[in-house]
Amino acid sequence: MEALEKDRVQKYGELTNQLKTAGDQTTELIKLTTTLKEALVNTKARGQWGERMAEDVLRLAGFVENVNYFKQKSMDGAQSRPDFTFLLPHDFKLNMDVKFPLNNYLKYLEANSDIERSMYKANFLKDVKLRIREVTTREYINPECNTVDYVLLFIPNEHIYTFIHEHDSTLLDEGIMNRVVFSSPITLYAILAVIRQAVDNFALERTSNEILSLFGAFKKQWHEFLKKLDQLGKRISDAQKEYDSLLTTRRRQLEKPLNQIDSLRSQRGLKIAVTDDSELSNE
Repeated sequence: MEALEKDRVQKYGELTNQLKTAGDQTTELIKLTTTLKEALVNTKARGQWGERMAEDVLRLAGFVENVNYFKQKSMDGAQSRPDFTFLLPHDFKLNMDVKFPLNNYLKYLEANSDIERSMYKANFLKDVKLRIREVTTREYINPECNTVDYVLLFIPNEHIYTFIHEHDSTLLDEGIMNRVVFSSPITLYAILAVIRQAVDNFALERTSNEILSLFGAFKKQWHEFLKKLDQLGKRISDAQKEYDSLLTTRRRQLEKPLNQIDSLRSQRGLKIAVTDDSELSNE
């Protein structure tokens, strides 16, 4: 009985400590949830949170600011300033907006009755429709600025993206009809992967074209080089012939009178005249 009592006291103490730890963690979680909720209620903070989420996805995809995309840069010839502008091949651009309505969605999560949830759900889906219309009126699609015919609308939460798809999938179709493409963090990563591949392929194609162009220029210069080399070879051959002619025929023709002169000198017993240069040489 004493052993059982000691074991019970020990286990009770361990259970008490575990419950206290769980209570502390729950309290901390409540504080964090409250802080996050307060942040999401604030429109400016919510926008900053969405931008931070988007930047995390961009870094994960290997995108570099001012190289692969611009942030908060005004469009040339327009007053709109997208949150992100992606640089595409042939100087095309793809704009993305990250601001998204969440108030009614948060109220939906906190609702205590089915009637309230239904009302807040309807209001949230209505907010999404209004957001689609708002994006289409901001000149994010502007041929004069060399943009593509679609704009990205970033939803910085997978649960919200899934919620829209489950409760009103026609919103995604309506967005496509209005040239607005919804993207969550996961789908944005897939879109960025396609963009990155397109940019890399374009760079490879452009480099290949430059190499082919340089090869064409090299080939032209190579033909000119061979032509000049052939001309030089002919000149060297002609010079060799002239040299051989001087070395043989011309030399023999010059040596004949010299030999005759030297023979006459010998017959008459004349000595060879010695010049100053010859004397110096003999010395």
